[in-house]
Amino acid sequence: MTEDALLEIRDLVVRFGSRTVIDGVGFAVRRGEVVALVGESGSGKSLTARAALGLLPDGAHATGSIRLGDNEIVDAPESDLRALRGTRAAMVFQEPQTALNPVRQVGTQIAQALRAHRRISKSDARARAVELLRMVDIPEPERRVDWYPHQLSGGQKQRVVIALALSGEPDLLIADEPTTALDVTVQAEILALLRTLQRTHGTAILFITHNLGVVAEIADRVVVLRAGKVVEQGSVFNLFAEPRADYTKTLLAAVPRLPVDASGVKSQPTAPAVRQPVDSAPSTAQSPPDRVPAPADSEPSPEAAPVLRVSNLTVVYRGRGGAGEFRALHDVSLSLAPREVVGLVGESGSGKSTLGRTALGLVPAHAGQIELQGVSLRGLAAKELRALRKHVALVHQDVAASLDPRRSIEDSIGEPLLVHRVASGSLVRAKVGDLLESVRLPRDYASRRPGELSGGQRQRVALARALALAPRLLVADEPTSALDVSVQAQVLDLFADLRAEYGFACLFISHDLAVVHQVADRVVVLRAGSVVETGPVAEVFARPTAEYTRRLLDAVPTPDPRVARGRGDGSLLVAVGA
Repeated sequence: MTEDALLEIRDLVVRFGSRTVIDGVGFAVRRGEVVALVGESGSGKSLTARAALGLLPDGAHATGSIRLGDNEIVDAPESDLRALRGTRAAMVFQEPQTALNPVRQVGTQIAQALRAHRRISKSDARARAVELLRMVDIPEPERRVDWYPHQLSGGQKQRVVIALALSGEPDLLIADEPTTALDVTVQAEILALLRTLQRTHGTAILFITHNLGVVAEIADRVVVLRAGKVVEQGSVFNLFAEPRADYTKTLLAAVPRLPVDASGVKSQPTAPAVRQPVDSAPSTAQSPPDRVPAPADSEPSPEAAPVLRVSNLTVVYRGRGGAGEFRALHDVSLSLAPREVVGLVGESGSGKSTLGRTALGLVPAHAGQIELQGVSLRGLAAKELRALRKHVALVHQDVAASLDPRRSIEDSIGEPLLVHRVASGSLVRAKVGDLLESVRLPRDYASRRPGELSGGQRQRVALARALALAPRLLVADEPTSALDVSVQAQVLDLFADLRAEYGFACLFISHDLAVVHQVADRVVVLRAGSVVETGPVAEVFARPTAEYTRRLLDAVPTPDPRVARGRGDGSLLVAVGA
């Protein structure tokens, strides 16, 4: 066994019947190290991590060796595995919302985990729960120990899940995409928490992620996986500077990046940039060289009337069951010129999605004005609003949920054509085929169901459906947040091509500032329902005037360990794959 190895995997093979999904994987995690398996969907990273706890799904069979300390995991009795789970190794799941019981207080859930591992009184279990919540930086742990999960923010729920995993004082934490669903600032806080646990408690961490920026921030070494096999491994500095495998080079090249100067600083808070008023015409200045520039014929025209104008918009959600009102947006103004892309950025709860849905007439405005193509939405009859919606489209964040699994791709893409009586019969089939080709999918995919497609292919179908009526305005709500880095790069390239072909304007909603920098002409920064800063994306990101914008930019992981370690230190061992 490797010296001081807490976990060592050798020649691991996992099969489902005759199909091999993990093929000869091997690596070690030493005490105090963090090993993250990073890669695209299908790489086997989550399956490998679950195998380390003997948590393979039904129908899977493992061979090879997985040593957790002195214990062999492969073919171990379930009673032995139960004794190891939570005490020697514990899991932190990707989605805290599903990992926590919504009808039980968080303190009760932690106490239950404590009693599962040792005999402890009710009062001592509560005291230890408060201590664990304090350890993971939950504010006012004595009070919030009695809170339910829905009373906590997304980042706080993830901290509770980490506290649950720490309840058995494990030597190894297995963190499965623990920051994927979090905003960039909350992600930075969770990463800092994991680094602190590693240093102060000597906890080893097996860290699963497809975010190479996170790898650069915290990894010591990197192991690259592809289709269940190890492609490459080495120190994080060597791998990022001189990757050997072509696949590793492709992964690194696909990562969107914010501009970084020679000193490694992403944003300069010095002389403020000259900002345009929110409702003025957008800048047509040349895009910086590291952005994907808009094609020459898709540049917004300063003289053209805006496709969308939002003036002093306020949106209020009325509470239920005696709860008070919640102001989601306050006095927001912006405009969107033909063919322009405006990025909406901000943390969860900032009002990004509410603004996009209100602009489409899907959420009523409490005050203010919204104009689409020069027509005010206020007071429109349902028939008039329906006619106006023919020229707008929405790409949902959760594509899988927005496509009916029972309907064919042809039915899903062709639905807007039928609803608005644009085409029928053979004309619909022909148009659907053309749309599939425009999003780089074969025409024969029309007969498939959503479940037969990958995540990236489903996203292409969603784009095809949104473009079926050649809309003048597209609202894209986190369209790449659930995609692997290389698939995301392909979709963003496709987005640029479709923008040139169809000439739509777009509100691009995202918490990924590097993606917004790549696709947008201008950016609007929202915080708690208000605009804190707006202007050309290159200027705002290079010289932000608002402290909140600077904090967002500083929290973005930099996919270069030399730059990342210049801002802060950390040590994790990471495995990367596809």
